[in-house]
Amino acid sequence: MSRLAIAEAMIGHYNAQDVDAYVSLMTDDACEAGYRGAVVREGKEGTRSGLAAAFKVWPQNKAEIVHAQEIGDYVVFREHVTRGPSTDGSPPVEPFDVIAVYSFAGDKCSRVEFIR
Repeated sequence: MSRLAIAEAMIGHYNAQDVDAYVSLMTDDACEAGYRGAVVREGKEGTRSGLAAAFKVWPQNKAEIVHAQEIGDYVVFREHVTRGPSTDGSPPVEPFDVIAVYSFAGDKCSRVEFIR
């Protein structure tokens, strides 16, 4: 499976809100972070619990791949994200675009960085 196909599968699992399937495609020490910035979800367990909490607040959350490119050990997506209404009464989040850079170690994603 190509790295592009793995990252696309991750988005499919994300959209299905299947956190177990999503993190199964990551290394044990993988993380999600702001681009060149702070880690927001650390390791498989941190990613699993962070995404589960986000999906509880935004059960209609989806990411659409607008553009995709594979470059060496990286996959770059331009994603369009919609959240929908929250379940906790927080204010609505306007749809937004993000650049997501997926780094790979072998056939597993080791880091996802977001530019927003």
